[in-house]
Amino acid sequence: MAEIVGQGLACLGLDNVTMNVRFPTFVLALSLAACSPKLDWRVTHPDGAGITAMFPCKPVVNSRPATAAEPAAMGLAECKADELNFSLAWADLGDPALVAPALAEMQRSLTLKLNAQVLATEALAVRGMTPNPAAQLLVLKGDQQRARLAVFSHGLRVYQVLMLGAQDNSSAWENFITGLTLGP
Repeated sequence: MAEIVGQGLACLGLDNVTMNVRFPTFVLALSLAACSPKLDWRVTHPDGAGITAMFPCKPVVNSRPATAAEPAAMGLAECKADELNFSLAWADLGDPALVAPALAEMQRSLTLKLNAQVLATEALAVRGMTPNPAAQLLVLKGDQQRARLAVFSHGLRVYQVLMLGAQDNSSAWENFITGLTLGP
């Protein structure tokens, strides 16, 4: 095995003398590259969101309280990794009758904003969510972007989970969506 590696390194211009100096540096560079993934998954507990999420990067979290002009408290956690945007948004509604229409509006408004066609729709189950027929997972193809969207609720709080980018990444989406758990 060492002979094969040595022959391969000789093809790269590394003889025995330079190999003693360059080979450890080469191995170190390879190992560092292997330890630098494009998606660095981490558990996140955005303040006020009531959800645990796995993000592939450190999200920036913004929120605003309810006011007379905007009666729903809202929040957003988002980050960008591997040319994909990952976000988790939530809003507290004051009336149970508003939950299903809010979930439907989240789907409709993003589809329109992206000028997208819906490629697939599935029922959605997130650990701890309130069952709701409007809770869905969508795959969207817009003019210049692809998106995966999930909308669901927990009590009077509605959630929108989004992965957006020029290319789709189904394994990143699977990690993102299965990393969600509602509750404390």
